[in-house]
Amino acid sequence: MSFSQTHLLGIEPLAAPEISTILDLSERYVYLNRSNMKHGDALAGLTQINMFFENSTRTQASFELAGKRLGADVMNMGMQASSIKKGETLIDTALTLNAMHPDLLVVRHPHSGAVDLLAQKVNCAVLNAGDGRHEHPTQALLDALTIRRAKGRLHRLSIAICGDIAHSRVARSNILLLHKMENRVRLIGPPTLMPSGISDFGVEVFEDMKEGLRDVDVVMMLRLQKERMDGGFIPSEREYYFRYGLDAEKLAYAKDDAIVMHPGPMNRGVEIDGEIADDINRSVIQDQVEMGVAVRMAAMDLLARNLRANRTREVMV
Repeated sequence: MSFSQTHLLGIEPLAAPEISTILDLSERYVYLNRSNMKHGDALAGLTQINMFFENSTRTQASFELAGKRLGADVMNMGMQASSIKKGETLIDTALTLNAMHPDLLVVRHPHSGAVDLLAQKVNCAVLNAGDGRHEHPTQALLDALTIRRAKGRLHRLSIAICGDIAHSRVARSNILLLHKMENRVRLIGPPTLMPSGISDFGVEVFEDMKEGLRDVDVVMMLRLQKERMDGGFIPSEREYYFRYGLDAEKLAYAKDDAIVMHPGPMNRGVEIDGEIADDINRSVIQDQVEMGVAVRMAAMDLLARNLRANRTREVMV
């Protein structure tokens, strides 16, 4: 299996074969999670610490479940009441963690680059569960697995990412991954929600939803990230839904077998019509949640293998 990474900080450092390795192993964990005996031992004897400086029910629960199903000792640190709130620096937190000898550290942080900084200071494998507007690699990987299972492939597809692109680390990670796997990516949204330098992303940009959705294979909706907005990015939620919310009329411009995705949590009636979200013939939103556990199991399994191999080499030296 081709995977040489010691951390999973983003999609950008991954080569296409490494992405395929994660997805292939994830497939095995999908079957394990659907079996009566949902437990493996890939992380037996290892300690996993989850540090979420931002709240995220889905991601934290998914990582916790993934670790426990693979036999890790899992600890969730309550960062809302941590020493960080008392003035401790991130580096001091890293030094404290080192003294506990963790093996896997899962970090979600509101500031871009914070997870990378921690990875430089700790003696364990670090997984980025989302940092600022930078990246959310496991979300892109679970999206990729969902697409591959639904469409039978993950290359030469036309994929539309719609909505709040500017504030979305999910969009950034997906753009990087989909390009590495040779897909055509379209971004759809108002100019106020497009990041600066969008022309450098190698994507097609559309302001008109219907034009952008024409003949696409995958429609990936994004949440309006109001907590990251500091101004009037949209006139109103009602106007936003009228122009950019996914409903049956707009979806009709995509291919007849196009799938609908959303990373959650959804704002029904703002980003997506509730009937579309619940349509079992088009929506794969619940599949994304299921794939999230399998992908995180695979990512931690692969990192743990490299961690153990590196420690063995250090002992031998």
